[in-house]
Parts: sequence; C-alpha cells; structure tokens
Amino acid sequence: MPEVFNNRKKEYISNSAPVSAGTELMFSNLIHKDCNCKSCRMYICKDNEQEFSIQMNFAGDYDNDYQKFSCCFTPDFSGLYWYRFEFDCNGENKKIFKGEQLQDSGAAVISDSGKPWQLTVFDEGFTTPNNFKRGTIYQIFPDRFCNSGEKKDNVPQDRFIVDDWYIQPAYEQNCGLRSLCNDYYGGDLKGIEQKIPYLKDFGITIIYLNPIFESHSNHRYNTADYLKIDPLLGTQEDFVSLCKTAHKFDIKIILDGVFSHTGSDSVYFNKYMRYGDNGAFNKQSSPYYQWYKFFAWPGGYHSWWGIASLPEVIEENPSFMDFICSENGVLRHWMKLGADGWRLDVADELPDVFIDRIRCAIKEENPDALLMGEVWEDASNKISHGGRRRFLQGKQLDSVMNYPLRNAIIKFVMGGDAYELNNTVCDILCNYPKQVVDVMMNHLGTHDTERILSVLGGADLSLNRIQQAKVKLTEQQTDLALKRLKLASVLQYTLPGIPSLYYADEAQTEGLRDPFNRTGFPWGKENKQLVEFFKKLGKLRLENDAFCGGEYECINAGLGTICYLRKKDKNEVLIAVNRWTQSDGITVPDGFNKVYFGQKPENNILILPPMSATVLIKE
Repeated sequence: MPEVFNNRKKEYISNSAPVSAGTELMFSNLIHKDCNCKSCRMYICKDNEQEFSIQMNFAGDYDNDYQKFSCCFTPDFSGLYWYRFEFDCNGENKKIFKGEQLQDSGAAVISDSGKPWQLTVFDEGFTTPNNFKRGTIYQIFPDRFCNSGEKKDNVPQDRFIVDDWYIQPAYEQNCGLRSLCNDYYGGDLKGIEQKIPYLKDFGITIIYLNPIFESHSNHRYNTADYLKIDPLLGTQEDFVSLCKTAHKFDIKIILDGVFSHTGSDSVYFNKYMRYGDNGAFNKQSSPYYQWYKFFAWPGGYHSWWGIASLPEVIEENPSFMDFICSENGVLRHWMKLGADGWRLDVADELPDVFIDRIRCAIKEENPDALLMGEVWEDASNKISHGGRRRFLQGKQLDSVMNYPLRNAIIKFVMGGDAYELNNTVCDILCNYPKQVVDVMMNHLGTHDTERILSVLGGADLSLNRIQQAKVKLTEQQTDLALKRLKLASVLQYTLPGIPSLYYADEAQTEGLRDPFNRTGFPWGKENKQLVEFFKKLGKLRLENDAFCGGEYECINAGLGTICYLRKKDKNEVLIAVNRWTQSDGITVPDGFNKVYFGQKPENNILILPPMSATVLIKE
C-alpha cells in the first residue's frame, strides 16, 4: 500500500540524501482518492527563519486508487531546512509529519502535530578526501600499545614508570607516585613503528593516535607543549620516522588536536612553575595570559568540566588562533613533518570561527588531509555554543566519530530489533552528506568508552572505579561476548563509513571505563582466532569496491536478523547477521554464490545459524 510520503524513497523525493545548495528537488505526496483532496501544500522552514509554503500541483493518478501531488524546491543556501505537508480533505485540513515511532521512521503520519523532516544542504563544491575512503582505522593509546625498549631522554622524575607491562592501570588518586594518570607503561613512537607490518596485516590504512605532545598525565589530554613530542614517546625525529614508515605501507597518520584547553602544568599556564616563572598563572604580562578565562587571577579560572588541571582557553583569541592555525602554527608544523590529518577533541565545544580557521589551515597545507571531529550525537543537527552547528556543511569538518551507529549496533546485538538498527543507518544517510558518510569513523570502542568485549559480555557499567577494578568476565560471559563481538564487527566493517578498531580489541581485551580501557596491549597473549577474524574483515574491505563509498540497500530487517547490500558499479556484497539464538532463514537475490564466510544459500534461501553472520559476493 502506498504511503502519503517517505523521505527514503525516490517516488516521494528525487534525492533522499543531503544535496548541495542550488540543487532542485521534487517532492510528491500520494493521497487516496477517497480523501477527495482539493489542494496540497509543502511547508518549509530554514533554521531560525520564517516558514513559507509551496503549492503542490496535481501530477496524475497513481496505482488507480491514489492521486499524486508534486512540487519542486531549490534551496539557495547551505544549512538545515525542515519541511512538512498539509492537504485539504473533504473540507478538512490535514497535516503530515514524520512518523517518529514507525518502524520505517522516514514514513509519514497524519496528525495535528509532530516532527518535520530534515533536509541537509551543504556548500556547492564540498568534497572529502578520496584517499581515506577505503580501509580501516586503528586507534592507538600511545603509552599502552608497544614499548620499543629504546632509552628515553629528559623524562620528568615525577612520573611512575611501570615495570610490569601487564599490570592493571592505577585507578586511585592521591595514593603516592603510582596513581591515576601518573603510571606510565612506556609505549612509544618507535614501538608503533615496529608494529606497522602487524597493522598492515589487518588492512589498516589509517592510524589515529591519541595525544602525543608533551603532557604530564599518561592520557596526554592536558597538553604542556604543543610543539614537542612527549619525552617518553620519543622525539620529533621519531615522529618523522614513524610517518615515513607508515606511508611506505600506505598507512596515514591522524593526530589528536586538543585545543579547548591546555594543561595547568604547561608552558602556557605554568601553575607549578615547571617551565620557569613565566606563564599565565604567574604573570599577567605573559603572552599567554589573554588565552585563558580568568575571573579572579591567578587562582580563579574556568576549566574544562571543572577539572582544575585543564584550564579552558578562549579559542576566538587572535593570538591563540594564530598559534594553532598560522603558517608556522601547530597544525601545519606537524603536517609538514608527516601528519595526514587531525581529529578535533570535543569539537562541539569549539566555536565555529575557530573550526573554520582550522579547516582553512589544514586544507591549505594539504587539500587531501582529513579533519575529523568528536561529536557524540547526530552531528548534522547538533546544537551547542548557543546555536545550530554547521559541522558538515562544507566549511568545517570532513567527518565525525559515529557514536549513533555504535550505540545502534550494540543495542541490536544485545537483543534489540533490526528495524531500529536500519532506521539509524537510514537516518544517517538522510542527514549526513554522502561525502561525509564515506569517511565517518565507525567505532565500537575508544579511550572514552568501556572495552567493547566487556559491554557485550554484560558487565555492570554503573560501577565506581574501585568496583570496576575487580570486574572480570566469567568464562560464560566471555564466550557470549566473543560471539556478539564478531556480529557487531561484521556490521561495523560493512555498513557505510570507515571502521575504527581500538587497539587490542582484536586481541580479546576487556575492561570498563578509564583507566581500565587503557591497559597494555597483551603481546603474546592474544586470542589468535579473534586476530585472524579481524584480519579477514580488513581484507574484505580492501578487496571490494562496494565498501569504498558504495550504496547501502536493506533487503531484510526482521526482529533479530538484518540483511543488506553494499554495491558500487559491478561489485555487490551481501551481508546477513542473525543475533537470534536459533536459526533464521531469509530470501536473498540471485547471483550471490561466492561465500566470503558463513553459509551458502540454497535456492535463494539463506539459513543463518544461531548468532552468526554471512558475507556473500555476487559473481
């Protein structure tokens, strides 16, 4: 039965994905003849502007029982537009809104009130780097990945250097030298360089490094000097060497840009006078004084989320922006030395003017560099800094971390239904420009989340740190978690975007929140079967063009089973995942006879065993 409207289907809208400014779109409604519709109008509102309407014209009969009404609309400027419809039915005015609670949430409902549909419009000419669209990201927390064993110079004496790589991270504060954030395992840039061949075997094409600059905590999000490598990680020469080796293996390096705050123990703030007697905390005449948000100098200042060791900066300050973005600024300095792009920490807490300038600096240095942002919600319609953000409209970010997809995948494999997972994917495709989707960071775990194995094993995520320290999955929980992890990873690796593997997740590492999600990589203790599974997923992506910007088409979304196609030109791949504890059968199209892994269909019926996934390639 036809719907009144559905923004995911071409019979209702000529292009369901975001479009560039100046693109003409056609919208159509299908109204049953019994409604005796006399007129139909489309109502449109650009963010913060007055709503206006367009008359929809009768465009002929549809399927005998329906009338088709259509109109064209051309958005002139980038931004978000919101639209709905109204029609006169037997003398009554009927309103049409998006059916948020429907299984297909792109479909319409007739109601007196509701939510309009979103139309994302981006700047004409907006592109994202093609050289990032194939392959896989590997995220590394530098202190915990690999210690090369090489001697480090100029390491501060107030750090606790761990002598047991496999020991649990310190989790208590103020308990002596070995305390939360002050225990260092000695992972370094040389160690990462040594493991480049290991990463290449997983099909890794991008390494995303958590902060590597001089800082006085093992996470290094409290930057002390943006222009120096932390001495425990090595030297600037080590960074150059890492980039050169990575590039020889066709692997790119993305750095973490932490620009909303610095460390209090830094060249710039210098609260503890580690760097002489200069710095904003010590002298109002300091060139850095104007960077910070003092309300009662020196001890009264605004800090990130109230953490005194992370004083906030005024990002709009011309001196600070020049320091980060100028010709000889931080961004270009490290790009000249080999970095291929940046991930912006807490991008939604940075003002537009700063992100605009960051993009200009990065793209002027290298048009093919990637600029990715940390945003936990739908980044296309995010509101922060007092207004709607324009992250993905052409003059700011190329990509964001795909937390909505992460949450949807986890919910599905933990017992949710496939309708909701497919709706999340479709909402992303409708709200985010395709060029953004193609380089989205699809992660299941990061340094900010619990280890995915622990989540999927059903660990209690509400515990405090002392309680978390004692948590370890049982054998039964681990077995279930590994099955779920494989299902989740198949989805992560094959849905639109770029999968991101958090270091050691491929080795069967568990742990709850910081610092337990930041343990040392278990070299020599890896789950070999899991390692081979992730290698196979990485190879799948590299060998099939369908995963390099290919289309997504869902062909089945039941309660516990989802089946979809990824296709580009002549390359088509079918992915089917069953999270049920019993077998399930689905009908698949003709031609999918090459089994990459899983089951082969018989007479176009694919029987999926309990808790399994199948990947088929069309021959």
